[in-house]
Amino acid sequence: MGESNGSQLEVPYAGTHGYLPGFLPEPFTGSYDTDYGVPGDDALDASQGRAFFVATIVIGVVLVCIMLVCGIGNFLFIVTLARYRKLRNLTNLLIANLAVSDLLVAVVCCPFLLDYYVVKQLSWDHGLVLCASVNYLRTVSLYVSTNALLAIAVDRYMAIVHPLRPRMKHQTAYCLITGVWIVPVLISIPSAYFASETVYPDASSQHNKFFCAQVWPVDQKLYYRSYFLFIFGVEFVGPVLTMALCYVRISRELWFKSVPGYQTEQIRRRLRGRRRTVMVLIGILTAYILCWAPYYGFTILRDFHPTLVLRERNFLVAFYIIECIAMSNGMINTFCFVSVRNNTVQHLKRIVLFRWRSTYVPGKAAEETDLRTSSMPVTEIDCVRLK
Repeated sequence: MGESNGSQLEVPYAGTHGYLPGFLPEPFTGSYDTDYGVPGDDALDASQGRAFFVATIVIGVVLVCIMLVCGIGNFLFIVTLARYRKLRNLTNLLIANLAVSDLLVAVVCCPFLLDYYVVKQLSWDHGLVLCASVNYLRTVSLYVSTNALLAIAVDRYMAIVHPLRPRMKHQTAYCLITGVWIVPVLISIPSAYFASETVYPDASSQHNKFFCAQVWPVDQKLYYRSYFLFIFGVEFVGPVLTMALCYVRISRELWFKSVPGYQTEQIRRRLRGRRRTVMVLIGILTAYILCWAPYYGFTILRDFHPTLVLRERNFLVAFYIIECIAMSNGMINTFCFVSVRNNTVQHLKRIVLFRWRSTYVPGKAAEETDLRTSSMPVTEIDCVRLK
Protein backbone atom coordinates (compact mmCIF):
# COMPACT_ATOMS: atom_id res chain seq x y z
CA MET A 1 0.00 0.00 0.00
CA GLY A 2 2.79 2.37 0.86
CA GLU A 3 4.58 1.65 -2.42
CA SER A 4 1.51 2.29 -4.52
CA ASN A 5 0.97 5.62 -2.81
CA GLY A 6 4.56 6.58 -3.32
CA SER A 7 4.42 5.85 -7.04
CA GLN A 8 1.12 7.61 -7.45
CA LEU A 9 2.16 10.75 -5.60
CA GLU A 10 5.63 11.43 -6.92
CA VAL A 11 5.41 15.05 -5.85
CA PRO A 12 2.72 15.18 -3.18
CA TYR A 13 0.96 18.39 -2.38
CA ALA A 14 -0.55 18.43 1.02
CA GLY A 15 -3.65 19.94 2.46
CA THR A 16 -5.08 19.75 5.95
CA HIS A 17 -8.57 20.06 7.32
CA GLY A 18 -9.84 19.15 10.74
CA TYR A 19 -7.00 18.12 13.03
CA LEU A 20 -4.90 15.64 11.09
CA PRO A 21 -1.93 17.13 9.24
CA GLY A 22 -2.73 16.65 5.58
CA PHE A 23 0.74 17.40 4.33
CA LEU A 24 4.04 15.59 4.39
CA PRO A 25 5.95 17.11 7.30
CA GLU A 26 9.69 17.40 7.36
CA PRO A 27 10.69 13.85 8.30
CA PHE A 28 8.88 12.54 5.21
CA THR A 29 9.84 15.00 2.49
CA GLY A 30 13.23 13.44 1.95
CA SER A 31 11.59 10.37 0.36
CA TYR A 32 10.06 12.43 -2.42
CA ASP A 33 11.05 14.80 -5.16
CA THR A 34 9.72 17.68 -3.11
CA ASP A 35 8.59 21.02 -4.45
CA TYR A 36 9.21 22.64 -1.06
CA GLY A 37 12.99 22.54 -1.21
CA VAL A 38 13.39 21.22 2.33
CA PRO A 39 16.81 19.67 2.99
CA GLY A 40 16.27 15.97 3.66
CA ASP A 41 19.13 15.41 6.14
CA ASP A 42 18.19 18.35 8.34
CA ALA A 43 14.53 17.40 8.20
CA LEU A 44 15.13 13.90 9.52
CA ASP A 45 16.44 15.31 12.79
CA ALA A 46 13.19 17.16 13.50
CA SER A 47 11.43 14.16 15.03
CA GLN A 48 14.40 13.07 17.15
CA GLY A 49 15.07 16.12 19.30
CA ARG A 50 13.88 17.06 22.77
CA ALA A 51 11.45 19.64 21.43
CA PHE A 52 9.65 16.97 19.41
CA PHE A 53 9.49 14.72 22.48
CA VAL A 54 8.00 17.52 24.60
CA ALA A 55 5.44 18.29 21.88
CA THR A 56 4.46 14.62 21.81
CA ILE A 57 3.87 14.65 25.57
CA VAL A 58 1.80 17.84 25.29
CA ILE A 59 -0.44 16.49 22.56
CA GLY A 60 -0.85 13.24 24.52
CA VAL A 61 -2.05 15.17 27.58
CA VAL A 62 -4.45 17.22 25.45
CA LEU A 63 -5.91 14.09 23.83
CA VAL A 64 -6.45 12.44 27.22
CA CYS A 65 -8.15 15.60 28.53
CA ILE A 66 -10.38 15.69 25.46
CA MET A 67 -11.42 12.08 26.04
CA LEU A 68 -12.25 12.81 29.68
CA VAL A 69 -13.80 16.27 29.48
CA CYS A 70 -15.57 16.05 26.11
CA GLY A 71 -16.39 12.38 26.47
CA ILE A 72 -17.91 12.47 29.96
CA GLY A 73 -19.29 16.02 29.86
CA ASN A 74 -21.03 15.74 26.51
CA PHE A 75 -22.34 12.27 27.29
CA LEU A 76 -23.98 13.54 30.49
CA PHE A 77 -25.41 16.54 28.65
CA ILE A 78 -26.96 14.31 25.95
CA VAL A 79 -28.37 11.91 28.56
CA THR A 80 -29.87 14.85 30.44
CA LEU A 81 -31.66 16.12 27.32
CA ALA A 82 -32.88 12.61 26.56
CA ARG A 83 -34.23 12.20 30.10
CA TYR A 84 -35.93 15.58 30.64
CA ARG A 85 -38.28 16.68 27.86
CA LYS A 86 -38.65 20.18 29.28
CA LEU A 87 -35.06 20.96 28.22
CA ARG A 88 -35.58 20.12 24.54
CA ASN A 89 -35.83 23.60 23.10
CA LEU A 90 -34.14 24.77 19.90
CA THR A 91 -31.00 26.15 21.49
CA ASN A 92 -30.43 23.06 23.61
CA LEU A 93 -30.94 20.87 20.56
CA LEU A 94 -28.31 22.89 18.66
CA ILE A 95 -25.93 22.48 21.58
CA ALA A 96 -26.74 18.76 21.58
CA ASN A 97 -25.57 18.52 17.96
CA LEU A 98 -22.31 20.16 18.95
CA ALA A 99 -22.06 17.77 21.91
CA VAL A 100 -22.64 14.73 19.69
CA SER A 101 -19.89 15.76 17.27
CA ASP A 102 -17.41 16.39 20.09
CA LEU A 103 -18.40 13.13 21.77
CA LEU A 104 -17.72 11.15 18.59
CA VAL A 105 -14.25 12.67 18.31
CA ALA A 106 -13.48 12.01 21.97
CA VAL A 107 -14.67 8.39 21.93
CA VAL A 108 -13.89 7.24 18.39
CA CYS A 109 -11.01 9.35 17.11
CA CYS A 110 -8.89 10.33 20.11
CA PRO A 111 -7.84 6.76 21.07
CA PHE A 112 -6.50 6.18 17.55
CA LEU A 113 -4.78 9.57 17.54
CA LEU A 114 -3.20 8.91 20.93
CA ASP A 115 -1.76 5.68 19.54
CA TYR A 116 -0.63 7.44 16.35
CA TYR A 117 1.00 10.52 17.87
CA VAL A 118 2.27 9.30 21.22
CA VAL A 119 2.54 5.51 21.37
CA LYS A 120 3.72 4.82 17.80
CA GLN A 121 5.48 8.17 17.29
CA LEU A 122 3.79 9.12 14.00
CA SER A 123 3.13 5.65 12.66
CA TRP A 124 -0.38 4.61 11.59
CA ASP A 125 -0.94 0.87 11.98
CA HIS A 126 -4.73 0.69 11.55
CA GLY A 127 -5.17 0.58 7.78
CA LEU A 128 -6.30 3.01 5.13
CA VAL A 129 -10.03 2.66 5.88
CA LEU A 130 -9.64 3.80 9.49
CA CYS A 131 -7.17 6.48 8.42
CA ALA A 132 -9.76 7.94 6.05
CA SER A 133 -12.59 7.47 8.57
CA VAL A 134 -10.80 9.22 11.44
CA ASN A 135 -9.70 12.07 9.19
CA TYR A 136 -13.22 12.45 7.81
CA LEU A 137 -14.99 12.27 11.18
CA ARG A 138 -12.77 14.90 12.75
CA THR A 139 -13.28 17.23 9.80
CA VAL A 140 -17.05 16.79 9.96
CA SER A 141 -16.98 17.42 13.71
CA LEU A 142 -15.14 20.71 13.28
CA TYR A 143 -17.62 22.03 10.72
CA VAL A 144 -20.65 20.79 12.69
CA SER A 145 -19.36 22.68 15.73
CA THR A 146 -18.88 25.82 13.64
CA ASN A 147 -22.36 25.60 12.11
CA ALA A 148 -23.99 24.91 15.48
CA LEU A 149 -22.31 27.93 17.08
CA LEU A 150 -23.44 30.06 14.13
CA ALA A 151 -27.03 28.81 14.43
CA ILE A 152 -27.02 29.53 18.18
CA ALA A 153 -25.83 33.10 17.55
CA VAL A 154 -28.55 33.72 14.95
CA ASP A 155 -31.17 32.18 17.26
CA ARG A 156 -30.15 34.50 20.11
CA TYR A 157 -30.15 37.46 17.73
CA MET A 158 -33.71 36.77 16.60
CA ALA A 159 -34.93 36.13 20.15
CA ILE A 160 -33.47 39.32 21.64
CA VAL A 161 -33.35 41.86 18.80
CA HIS A 162 -36.53 40.78 16.98
CA PRO A 163 -38.70 39.09 19.64
CA LEU A 164 -42.01 40.07 18.05
CA ARG A 165 -41.33 38.22 14.81
CA PRO A 166 -42.82 34.73 14.55
CA ARG A 167 -40.44 32.10 15.83
CA MET A 168 -39.45 29.27 13.54
CA LYS A 169 -41.77 26.30 13.30
CA HIS A 170 -40.84 22.76 14.22
CA GLN A 171 -40.27 21.78 10.59
CA THR A 172 -37.94 24.76 10.06
CA ALA A 173 -36.03 23.92 13.22
CA TYR A 174 -35.51 20.33 12.16
CA CYS A 175 -34.39 21.47 8.70
CA LEU A 176 -31.89 23.81 10.37
CA ILE A 177 -30.49 21.00 12.51
CA THR A 178 -30.29 18.74 9.46
CA GLY A 179 -28.39 21.44 7.59
CA VAL A 180 -25.92 21.72 10.46
CA TRP A 181 -24.89 18.13 9.63
CA ILE A 182 -25.55 17.79 5.90
CA VAL A 183 -23.26 20.64 4.85
CA PRO A 184 -20.21 19.33 6.79
CA VAL A 185 -20.89 15.76 5.64
CA LEU A 186 -20.75 16.87 2.00
CA ILE A 187 -17.91 19.38 2.04
CA SER A 188 -15.70 17.03 4.09
CA ILE A 189 -15.71 14.26 1.48
CA PRO A 190 -12.27 15.25 0.06
CA SER A 191 -10.71 14.68 3.49
CA ALA A 192 -11.64 11.00 3.17
CA TYR A 193 -11.11 10.66 -0.58
CA PHE A 194 -7.55 11.98 -0.45
CA ALA A 195 -6.63 10.20 2.78
CA SER A 196 -3.45 8.21 2.27
CA GLU A 197 -1.05 5.94 4.11
CA THR A 198 2.41 7.08 3.04
CA VAL A 199 5.39 4.91 3.91
CA TYR A 200 8.61 6.54 5.10
CA PRO A 201 11.78 5.20 6.74
CA ASP A 202 12.17 5.55 10.50
CA ALA A 203 15.48 7.25 11.26
CA SER A 204 15.72 5.61 14.70
CA SER A 205 15.19 2.02 13.49
CA GLN A 206 15.36 -0.15 10.40
CA HIS A 207 11.58 -0.39 10.06
CA ASN A 208 9.26 1.76 8.00
CA LYS A 209 6.41 3.82 9.37
CA PHE A 210 3.13 4.88 7.81
CA PHE A 211 2.04 8.50 7.75
CA CYS A 212 -1.77 8.96 7.76
CA ALA A 213 -2.93 12.20 6.19
CA GLN A 214 -4.95 13.91 3.52
CA VAL A 215 -2.47 14.22 0.65
CA TRP A 216 -3.34 15.84 -2.66
CA PRO A 217 -1.28 15.11 -5.82
CA VAL A 218 0.79 18.07 -6.92
CA ASP A 219 -1.01 18.28 -10.28
CA GLN A 220 -4.18 19.15 -8.31
CA LYS A 221 -2.58 21.95 -6.35
CA LEU A 222 -4.91 24.55 -7.89
CA TYR A 223 -7.98 22.48 -6.97
CA TYR A 224 -6.74 22.06 -3.40
CA ARG A 225 -6.05 25.76 -2.95
CA SER A 226 -9.48 26.65 -4.34
CA TYR A 227 -11.10 24.09 -2.06
CA PHE A 228 -9.20 25.34 0.98
CA LEU A 229 -10.12 28.97 0.31
CA PHE A 230 -13.75 27.91 -0.08
CA ILE A 231 -13.65 26.09 3.26
CA PHE A 232 -11.79 28.96 4.91
CA GLY A 233 -14.49 31.40 3.82
CA VAL A 234 -17.55 29.21 4.44
CA GLU A 235 -16.49 27.54 7.70
CA PHE A 236 -14.36 30.20 9.39
CA VAL A 237 -14.41 33.77 8.05
CA GLY A 238 -18.11 33.83 7.22
CA PRO A 239 -19.35 32.30 10.48
CA VAL A 240 -16.99 34.37 12.62
CA LEU A 241 -18.07 37.64 11.01
CA THR A 242 -21.75 36.70 11.24
CA MET A 243 -21.48 35.69 14.91
CA ALA A 244 -19.54 38.85 15.74
CA LEU A 245 -22.17 41.05 14.09
CA CYS A 246 -24.97 39.21 15.90
CA TYR A 247 -23.34 39.64 19.31
CA VAL A 248 -22.49 43.30 18.67
CA ARG A 249 -26.12 43.97 17.84
CA ILE A 250 -27.30 41.96 20.85
CA SER A 251 -24.88 43.78 23.16
CA ARG A 252 -26.11 47.12 21.92
CA GLU A 253 -29.67 46.00 22.64
CA LEU A 254 -28.91 44.80 26.17
CA TRP A 255 -26.36 47.31 27.43
CA PHE A 256 -26.99 50.55 25.55
CA LYS A 257 -30.79 50.74 25.37
CA SER A 258 -32.72 51.76 28.44
CA VAL A 259 -35.84 49.92 29.53
CA PRO A 260 -38.74 52.41 29.76
CA GLY A 261 -41.08 52.47 32.70
CA TYR A 262 -40.67 51.03 36.16
CA GLN A 263 -38.24 48.11 36.31
CA THR A 264 -39.53 45.39 38.54
CA GLU A 265 -37.24 42.86 40.15
CA GLN A 266 -38.40 40.27 37.64
CA ILE A 267 -37.44 42.51 34.70
CA ARG A 268 -34.04 43.26 36.21
CA ARG A 269 -33.47 39.56 36.83
CA ARG A 270 -34.32 38.71 33.23
CA LEU A 271 -32.04 41.43 31.95
CA ARG A 272 -29.15 40.20 34.11
CA GLY A 273 -29.78 36.67 32.87
CA ARG A 274 -29.66 37.78 29.26
CA ARG A 275 -26.45 39.69 29.81
CA ARG A 276 -24.80 36.68 31.46
CA THR A 277 -25.87 34.51 28.55
CA VAL A 278 -24.48 36.91 25.97
CA MET A 279 -21.21 37.20 27.89
CA VAL A 280 -20.86 33.41 27.86
CA LEU A 281 -21.56 33.29 24.12
CA ILE A 282 -19.10 36.09 23.40
CA GLY A 283 -16.52 34.19 25.44
CA ILE A 284 -17.21 31.05 23.38
CA LEU A 285 -16.77 33.02 20.14
CA THR A 286 -13.54 34.56 21.42
CA ALA A 287 -12.21 31.14 22.40
CA TYR A 288 -13.15 29.75 18.98
CA ILE A 289 -11.21 32.52 17.21
CA LEU A 290 -8.17 32.22 19.49
CA CYS A 291 -8.08 28.44 19.06
CA TRP A 292 -8.63 28.15 15.32
CA ALA A 293 -7.14 31.35 13.86
CA PRO A 294 -3.54 30.16 14.47
CA TYR A 295 -4.40 26.81 12.85
CA TYR A 296 -5.86 28.37 9.72
CA GLY A 297 -3.07 30.96 9.61
CA PHE A 298 -0.41 28.25 9.82
CA THR A 299 -2.17 26.27 7.09
CA ILE A 300 -2.24 29.29 4.77
CA LEU A 301 1.48 29.88 5.28
CA ARG A 302 2.31 26.22 4.76
CA ASP A 303 0.22 25.72 1.64
CA PHE A 304 0.65 29.09 -0.07
CA HIS A 305 4.13 30.08 1.11
CA PRO A 306 5.70 26.71 2.07
CA THR A 307 9.32 27.88 2.06
CA LEU A 308 8.55 30.24 4.96
CA VAL A 309 7.45 27.33 7.15
CA LEU A 310 8.91 24.03 6.04
CA ARG A 311 12.56 25.09 6.19
CA GLU A 312 12.31 25.57 9.93
CA ARG A 313 13.88 22.75 11.93
CA ASN A 314 11.13 22.65 14.55
CA PHE A 315 8.30 22.91 12.07
CA LEU A 316 6.59 19.78 13.44
CA VAL A 317 6.88 21.06 17.01
CA ALA A 318 5.21 24.32 16.01
CA PHE A 319 2.43 22.42 14.29
CA TYR A 320 1.88 20.22 17.35
CA ILE A 321 1.51 23.26 19.60
CA ILE A 322 -0.92 24.95 17.19
CA GLU A 323 -2.87 21.72 16.84
CA CYS A 324 -3.16 21.39 20.63
CA ILE A 325 -4.54 24.91 20.84
CA ALA A 326 -7.13 24.10 18.15
CA MET A 327 -8.20 20.82 19.72
CA SER A 328 -8.66 22.43 23.13
CA ASN A 329 -11.63 24.38 21.75
CA GLY A 330 -13.85 21.34 22.22
CA MET A 331 -13.07 21.27 25.94
CA ILE A 332 -13.79 24.99 26.25
CA ASN A 333 -17.21 24.54 24.62
CA THR A 334 -18.00 21.64 26.93
CA PHE A 335 -17.10 23.65 30.05
CA CYS A 336 -19.11 26.66 28.92
CA PHE A 337 -22.27 24.83 27.86
CA VAL A 338 -22.34 22.09 30.51
CA SER A 339 -20.62 23.47 33.60
CA VAL A 340 -22.38 26.84 33.91
CA ARG A 341 -24.96 26.94 36.71
CA ASN A 342 -28.42 26.72 35.20
CA ASN A 343 -31.49 24.53 35.03
CA THR A 344 -29.68 22.04 32.76
CA VAL A 345 -26.96 21.50 35.33
CA GLN A 346 -29.54 20.87 38.03
CA HIS A 347 -31.04 18.09 35.94
CA LEU A 348 -27.58 16.83 35.07
CA LYS A 349 -26.81 16.50 38.79
CA ARG A 350 -29.89 14.34 39.16
CA ILE A 351 -28.54 12.07 36.43
CA VAL A 352 -25.12 11.84 38.10
CA LEU A 353 -26.68 11.13 41.50
CA PHE A 354 -29.15 8.65 39.96
CA ARG A 355 -32.12 10.75 41.00
CA TRP A 356 -34.19 9.73 38.02
CA ARG A 357 -37.47 11.26 39.05
CA SER A 358 -38.52 13.56 36.25
CA THR A 359 -39.90 17.04 36.87
CA TYR A 360 -41.93 16.80 33.70
CA VAL A 361 -45.56 17.85 34.13
CA PRO A 362 -47.87 16.31 31.48
CA GLY A 363 -50.21 19.28 31.47
CA LYS A 364 -47.41 21.60 30.41
CA ALA A 365 -45.99 19.41 27.66
CA ALA A 366 -46.91 21.66 24.78
CA GLU A 367 -45.55 24.75 26.48
CA GLU A 368 -42.31 23.20 27.66
CA THR A 369 -41.38 21.25 24.55
CA ASP A 370 -42.28 23.89 21.98
CA LEU A 371 -39.17 24.71 19.99
CA ARG A 372 -40.32 28.25 19.56
CA THR A 373 -39.45 29.07 23.16
CA SER A 374 -35.73 28.79 22.28
CA SER A 375 -34.65 29.43 25.86
CA MET A 376 -30.89 29.42 26.42
CA PRO A 377 -29.81 26.72 28.89
CA VAL A 378 -27.21 28.74 30.73
CA THR A 379 -29.89 31.16 31.90
CA GLU A 380 -33.65 31.09 31.76
CA ILE A 381 -34.10 33.64 28.95
CA ASP A 382 -37.52 34.94 28.06
CA CYS A 383 -37.95 35.61 24.34
CA VAL A 384 -39.82 38.90 24.75
CA ARG A 385 -37.58 41.95 24.47
CA LEU A 386 -37.46 44.09 27.57
CA LYS A 387 -38.23 47.67 26.64
